[in-house]
Amino acid sequence: MAAEEKKKLEVKSVTGADILSVLPDLSRLRIIVFRDWPYLYQGTLEYEEKYLEKFAKAKGAVVVCAYDGDQMVGASTGAPMIEHADEFGEPFKKAGYDISKIFYCGESVLLKSHRGHGLGHAFFDGREAQAKKLGGFTHSTFCRVVRPDDHPLKPKDYAPLDPFWRKRGYEPVEGLVATYDWQDVDQPGETTHQMQFWMKKL
Repeated sequence: MAAEEKKKLEVKSVTGADILSVLPDLSRLRIIVFRDWPYLYQGTLEYEEKYLEKFAKAKGAVVVCAYDGDQMVGASTGAPMIEHADEFGEPFKKAGYDISKIFYCGESVLLKSHRGHGLGHAFFDGREAQAKKLGGFTHSTFCRVVRPDDHPLKPKDYAPLDPFWRKRGYEPVEGLVATYDWQDVDQPGETTHQMQFWMKKL
């Protein structure tokens, strides 16, 4: 991307009822980006709309949106853990955490054409700022899908984001794993996936 194009990039945080206005673009991006490794997600707009409508109702939710001109090219979601599905909160409860004090940084999606320009940091900045604005949170967390290294669809040039996440102060927590079902692009139906949580103190 040329320097003059980079200047067009704008990042803004959307909260409250305004989240509804960005859901169509967010749904589109999720389907495009999550088809790729490592999620391999065979998504549908119908499912996305239902999932995101529920997210939009979460108290304290935020969508950090990245725009190139008028086009949304990336977005990242976050909300208090207590507002999320039981699949995500249950491992924390079993490990003795108070989920009312944990802010969950949900999914980040960014078009390949706009990677490498600092938007990953902007997404974490926006979500962590929302957690601090709401107050009362001791930790920030997110999860990543666990895939075998010898998976046939893993790109040879894939570079994991672990170094970036560690630079942000996050570390994987041993044993803090959730499971979530979705259909992979190479599978006839839904399968169960392990999701490893990473955390940092706020």
